[in-house]
Amino acid sequence: MTAKSTTLPTPERSAERPAGRLRLRCGWSRSSPRPFRGTTARPRLYALDGLRLLAALSVAAYHYGGRDGEIGRAWGASPAVQFPTAHTWFAYGWAGVQAFFVISGFVICRSGWGRSVQSFLASRAARLLPAYWAAVILVAAVFALPGIAYAKVTPSEFLVNLTMLQMPLGADRVLGVCWTLWAEVRFYVLFALCVVVPGVTRRNVIWFCGGWTLAAALARASNEPLLDLVLMPEYASLFIGGMGLYLVHRDRRDTAAWLIVAFSLLLSQYYTVQEIWHAPDDAFFSYRPELAIVLAVTVGFVAVGAVALGLLDRVDWAWLTTAGALTYPFYLLHEHLGWPVVQALHQGLGLSSALTLALTVTLMLLLAWLLHHGVERPLQPILRRSLDGRRVPTDGRRRSTRS
Repeated sequence: MTAKSTTLPTPERSAERPAGRLRLRCGWSRSSPRPFRGTTARPRLYALDGLRLLAALSVAAYHYGGRDGEIGRAWGASPAVQFPTAHTWFAYGWAGVQAFFVISGFVICRSGWGRSVQSFLASRAARLLPAYWAAVILVAAVFALPGIAYAKVTPSEFLVNLTMLQMPLGADRVLGVCWTLWAEVRFYVLFALCVVVPGVTRRNVIWFCGGWTLAAALARASNEPLLDLVLMPEYASLFIGGMGLYLVHRDRRDTAAWLIVAFSLLLSQYYTVQEIWHAPDDAFFSYRPELAIVLAVTVGFVAVGAVALGLLDRVDWAWLTTAGALTYPFYLLHEHLGWPVVQALHQGLGLSSALTLALTVTLMLLLAWLLHHGVERPLQPILRRSLDGRRVPTDGRRRSTRS
């Protein structure tokens, strides 16, 4: 199987110019295939970093003010009382996870192009593990402090959580959000086995997207738990939609890619409605109409689609790189560490709900910055090169790496 070819522009000699002078055509039309080849450097998509942070902040809004549970204990009352109007909007923050999965499909397809299996898996492990280990250790340590009125982590639960396999083992989670990481890991493995091993080409990506879409639907119909676990029918279409959008990013005239995106959106809204919608009931925290759920899922596709089509190329602010770097550690830390912070600020110091929310998010972002600079930046290159079989430089220099 061969990849869909993309041609680099070649120098053209202008008839009006003197001989020997060349005019380089260095741009591409909006509809032409983008000339990404192998492992050559790709332009950074700053807007995608911004979307990552927005998705993380929407999830934080959901965890802090869009549902009941432990956060209600932290506030001292239901978030519906703390935010009488805003809580109905915060309740849609779960859509940030759906957007994350679409972004992940886009990014993984992009980063896997031209890589070996070892290089791809080394990159993914180096991206996830350092911050994850630090977050598990930090949350377990905070919850072990006297005066923290939340469930302590047992030594056995703490240790198994370091493997990222606590979900299939049925162990308690140290980080509430780690269920999404378990979905990500399964996606990485499927992509590596089905696409990276035979070689990442347009044709292989399309076959993978089509095959996974059909297999996931059949898995749901079969009621077989193992197939459901491996093929993730409730989330597969989100990852697949992201991969389709990356193919659109490479060539917006790709009809097959557009069909993948369209089918993925249709399936994603259905699976999400089935999972989240319920009839109006006062016993629930809030009521989310079916159409609103459909629109929330669609927003994630549209946002990533805008990046894929280059509509946000002018959004190239340098600070968005930092925003993107903070997203993952912020996402890991914000929920569980947010509980004692909210309780201390609101119930302890008597700060208003709005000020408490703003300060909690700010503190979590600051903590994420510390974790990124203190853990991720020094450890990621070392882990990536070690797993990739390359020697780590001993002269203090760092080679550029792709994430």
